[in-house]
Amino acid sequence: MILDSRHIAYAKEQVRRRSLSQSVQANQQALELSAQLYKSGFADFLHVLDPSACFITRKMRSFKAHKPWRKIWSCFTGLWVVGGKQLNRKVPMKCLPLQIRSAIFVLTGFTATVTWAQIDPYPRNLVQFGYNQALEGHYPFAGYIYYYHNEPDFLRTNLTLRLALSPTYVDSDFGFIGGLGPKTDFSLGLAGGAFADNYYEIRDGTYYPDESFNGYGGGASANIYHLFNPASRIPLYFVLRGGMHYSTYADTDNTAPNFQLPNNHATFAVRTGLRWGGMEPTLFPALAMELSVWYEGQFRTDSGAYGFNDDRHLNSESQLFWFEGALAYTFPKSKQNITVRLSAGGSIDADRFSAYRLGGFLPLESEFPLSMPGYAYQEISASQFVLLNASYLLPLDKKQRWNVGVAASTAAVDYLSGEGQPGNWLNGVGTGLLYRSPSDRWSVLVGYGYGINAVRSDGRGANNIGILIQWNLGRKPGQNFNLLPPLHFRGLQPIFGR
Repeated sequence: MILDSRHIAYAKEQVRRRSLSQSVQANQQALELSAQLYKSGFADFLHVLDPSACFITRKMRSFKAHKPWRKIWSCFTGLWVVGGKQLNRKVPMKCLPLQIRSAIFVLTGFTATVTWAQIDPYPRNLVQFGYNQALEGHYPFAGYIYYYHNEPDFLRTNLTLRLALSPTYVDSDFGFIGGLGPKTDFSLGLAGGAFADNYYEIRDGTYYPDESFNGYGGGASANIYHLFNPASRIPLYFVLRGGMHYSTYADTDNTAPNFQLPNNHATFAVRTGLRWGGMEPTLFPALAMELSVWYEGQFRTDSGAYGFNDDRHLNSESQLFWFEGALAYTFPKSKQNITVRLSAGGSIDADRFSAYRLGGFLPLESEFPLSMPGYAYQEISASQFVLLNASYLLPLDKKQRWNVGVAASTAAVDYLSGEGQPGNWLNGVGTGLLYRSPSDRWSVLVGYGYGINAVRSDGRGANNIGILIQWNLGRKPGQNFNLLPPLHFRGLQPIFGR
């Protein structure tokens, strides 16, 4: 009986040793990935130590009774006591093995990537620039340039100020952390300016400036973000947004004299959704995932007919519902990055102002960009769609300053009434070169896209080039393309005379 007990104990010890060996290998991979996260600016240790410690505590308790782990446990307990926002003194991290420190850090980075997407918890001072140019035909200016400022602890500890300034538009948001309870944040938004409500008529691959017009407006919004699972690494949020936006319209120099503009009107909108995880609108996120479902209702005053002899209509209400699924992964050793995004949406009573607009590659123009390389920006108007995007990034040097990328997209669309073209299946491919500065304060991406099924005057196929630039003015370098952008930065066409 004693011998059998010793055999059983020996077998259990062997299982434990194999488990520890596998943990060491996993932690070595975690070290490499954490370095990538830190370089990309996704991991801010002090801000996310507290939630990551919750997860690691559960894992470490199983080792607490073993002598080799007692020193580690005591160090980690010190981290837990002073973790999170109260961490303002040195903690003896050196007493932890390198693999354990890296594991904590990589979990920290993952938490930062997926949980900040509601109210931005990081101080930021960024200049963003994006531009797309179709090489065939004449299309409206497609680009944005703006300054983004985010200031946590604004005036008091639970208030965050977000401010975005473009040449003709201002977008601001005041967020109250825990404003409606320990798990519920609240924010108020104000926005307004010129040209953000411009409408450009693109139909069957052709831009019609005589049916396009300028739009001006502004409004206010209120937002509620409720976190269901604060102890989980991957958060599940309930989002509720309500707001009002007032729009006025005016002719451009090219609007036809007999084209009647739509009535000036107010739009009352309510959006609700569930978001599990979060996919930051970055070019190549190192590690992220998201599953979300959304509904938005738009209700307008002063609806009615407009256009040539009232041939189009501004609906009194439109309803939209869509799904977003995304996954990004960086291989620890090779640093190759793969990103896949699946979007699908439908609508009831959609019109030209509420339809889904697909095309181009300006990833920071909206919260849910519907990119298709090679196509003109927003040239496709759809009442419902399914869109799959995939990209692959390969570093060309050890420091990952130079990277080459390829992308592909495919979509099935039902066109908005009056906006159709032959064929409901669209495909596009693209490639690009990404450069990061040695200081990681600025990044440049130059890209080319080919729209395989794009309709042009000489048949099928279209070419598009673009450039994206980010300049980080803040104290912390390495935060590349990390922000939730405002939704209206299309007001540059009149400035550039296009």
